[in-house]
Amino acid sequence: MDLNLSGKHALVCGGSEGIGRAAAIELASLGADVTLLARREDALREAVAALPTNGTQRHRYLIADVSQTQALADAVAGLVATKPVHILVNNTGGPPGGAAHAAAIEAYLDAFNKHLVANHTVLQAVLPGMRGARWGRIVNVISTSVYEPIPNLGVSNTIRGAVASWAKTLSRELGADGITVNNVLPGYTRTQRLDQILGDRSTATGKSQAEIASAMLASVPVGRFADAAEIGGVIAFLCTPAAAYVNGQSIAVDGGRMQSI
Repeated sequence: MDLNLSGKHALVCGGSEGIGRAAAIELASLGADVTLLARREDALREAVAALPTNGTQRHRYLIADVSQTQALADAVAGLVATKPVHILVNNTGGPPGGAAHAAAIEAYLDAFNKHLVANHTVLQAVLPGMRGARWGRIVNVISTSVYEPIPNLGVSNTIRGAVASWAKTLSRELGADGITVNNVLPGYTRTQRLDQILGDRSTATGKSQAEIASAMLASVPVGRFADAAEIGGVIAFLCTPAAAYVNGQSIAVDGGRMQSI
């Protein structure tokens, strides 16, 4: 199986922590040069220093805020001017919880901007390099809610579905260029996002976070939360030569929680 990513340049958004950082570690382990994109330079510097290297790889970071569209476009344009990007991992923290009907219009607009608009902005910057190489991998980290809406995550459910449809459309448009587009749908994963969900549900229901966590785990056949590295490994595989015929798919990594086929 060809898992070698030597000579490939990966851009991992939200790469300073959680699933993004885990994916970056796996990509670096397979030989890719990795650029991490996030807002906080201190976290980025520490994350880049922790990436594995074979001595010839060059890892770096890019400071950008996905909510600032033009600044994001400029930052990624500057990056690809120095080295084309072959692998793009779109990964942005989810919106706050709450019912869909009660969410403010501004909440939907903000989420749409940080997720779909930001993803598309980065795509347009990296796409010429992928097409020039006749090789590219795009992986979007979204949510199992694209198949089964998650209670009390109304805005997130809506926006994740939009990103999934965007990605499926791209997979049909770009496949002939040697570029695959797939989505990874993490289940309940030990990250700051899980802490946020537990806190939001505790506030909404009056139950303790421990009670809520226990109820969540009761729906997961393997009986535990995922480690971010388990999600990162699937992301990295989809970026390898071995996954060249996997295109347009939304792959759940959820311990079997979803009941749909």
